[in-house]
Amino acid sequence: MSAAGARAEVVTPAPVGFDVARLRHEFPILRSHVNGHPLVYLDNAATAQKPRSVVEAEADFTLLGNANVHRGVHTLSQRATQAYDDARATLARFINAPDPAELIFTAGTTASLNLVAQSHGRTVLTPGDEILLTEMEHHSNIVPWQLLAGQVGAVVRAIPVTDAGALDLAAAARLIGPRTRIVAVAHVSNVLGTVNPVAELAGLAHAAGAVVVVDGAQAVPHLPVDVQALGADFYVASGHKMYGPTGVGFLWGRRALLEAMPPWLGGGGMIQQVSFDGTTYAPVPARFEAGTPPISQAIGMAAAARWLQALPWAEVEAHERDLLDYATALVSRVPGVRVVGTAPGKVSVLSFVLDGIHPHDVGTVLDTRGVAVRASHHCAQPLMRRLKTPGTVRASFAVYNTRAEAEALAEGLHEVRKVFG
Repeated sequence: MSAAGARAEVVTPAPVGFDVARLRHEFPILRSHVNGHPLVYLDNAATAQKPRSVVEAEADFTLLGNANVHRGVHTLSQRATQAYDDARATLARFINAPDPAELIFTAGTTASLNLVAQSHGRTVLTPGDEILLTEMEHHSNIVPWQLLAGQVGAVVRAIPVTDAGALDLAAAARLIGPRTRIVAVAHVSNVLGTVNPVAELAGLAHAAGAVVVVDGAQAVPHLPVDVQALGADFYVASGHKMYGPTGVGFLWGRRALLEAMPPWLGGGGMIQQVSFDGTTYAPVPARFEAGTPPISQAIGMAAAARWLQALPWAEVEAHERDLLDYATALVSRVPGVRVVGTAPGKVSVLSFVLDGIHPHDVGTVLDTRGVAVRASHHCAQPLMRRLKTPGTVRASFAVYNTRAEAEALAEGLHEVRKVFG
């Protein structure tokens, strides 16, 4: 084994009481090798790896219980329906939703945001109304609102971001006004790791009569989420960010708002009666789940939620905070590194640039050493323009990452410097 390989496999103790070595055994992929080196997976903000319990939950349903849900009278269909309904209840508890019927399964965060825009937004917006976003939003929380604005004649505005990567709350208070109808904000920035003051924004928005839509994709893996305490009106997330399957997510909304929304997609499962004279629609949540739903994926996402809930959250947060602080200190010592996003209280996302070296080149060299990072604009081009860079290198840490992996990242960056001078 090479010296680099031996080094990356040693778990350097962190000053917190969290047994990361034991937890890593639940993720076989973390014992794999890439380009002759132990895998150092630091692309968790894009997709987190899955523990065995999640994989097994999906596999058990597919291998032993596969059937379509709802309306089936045979035993397998009834079992599948129960498992699907149980998954909904599990995820409702996961975010402290008051009613499981308020939680709708979708294809993911992007689909959820488009559903809110096209069903709620098109119902309530009129020409000249305002949709308020932030400069740090993912494209999934920008483009659907732009499409909606073009359809109804509304205006999209954005709350500015400070140099440290925090929201300018004074500007937010000025921007939220009598024409503001929707405020859509990331709970956590996928680029900066900034945790936004959602409850405070919700207070400002509600005082102006606006509805608050929260993109929680990056929050649910790192923070306990309570939609009621946040004051959100809609909250969305994706399975694959929270150690679950791809192709599935959820939309939670306040029941009164959901019941006032027309269907977005039509087909089977979302109707009460169909005739050529007209159709009546099912109540929520079925109204918004046309066609065969992502059954095994929903079951897998619920397994991920149970897995997360079983973790010692205080220790998890301390572990991830230590990883971020340790990695930031190591990376900052690399000549030419500039860390992007220094807001206090951020989650374990470390974005940076190296002077004179394109992020893609950095990512490519790191990959030769088995270190997986994201190097791009991270689907946040308006934020990149605000930061005056075409992109960043992003190392995003999960609960299973270690200090040794932070060291491997820093050593890889020193190698990048040697390669490019």
